Amino acid sequence: MEDTQEFFRSGGADSSVAGRRRWPDGLKAQIVAETLEPGATVRGVAARHGLRANRLSEWRRLAKDGKLVLPASEGPPGFAPLLLCDDGHPDVSPEATSTAGAPLIEIAVGEVTIRLDAGTSAARIAEIVRAVE
Repeated sequence: MEDTQEFFRSGGADSSVAGRRRWPDGLKAQIVAETLEPGATVRGVAARHGLRANRLSEWRRLAKDGKLVLPASEGPPGFAPLLLCDDGHPDVSPEATSTAGAPLIEIAVGEVTIRLDAGTSAARIAEIVRAVE
């Protein structure tokens, strides 16, 4: 019974003989994800889990660098950022305009880019976005 209570008190972290805790990656990711919730602070989340804020900030850096995978959010998916460019923008490739001179709509997912005519309906664009997600 004492072992079970100690497990829940430690939050699932293993303690070594020297008294240092080892946090499983899944638990680290879950704690980091808590800091990304609206209104949450690193200091508050760290205190709730018995951590120092600098340790939690270190885990956040690992997540930012892609070395700690965070759990998927439980809420509805958010909007993808939209980048609008002028015709003369230097980052626009030459094929990024249609033959009629109207700009194309580009949907880029990873290494795949889908170019659509500017007259493509919003419903059709939504279907394509849902298909590539």
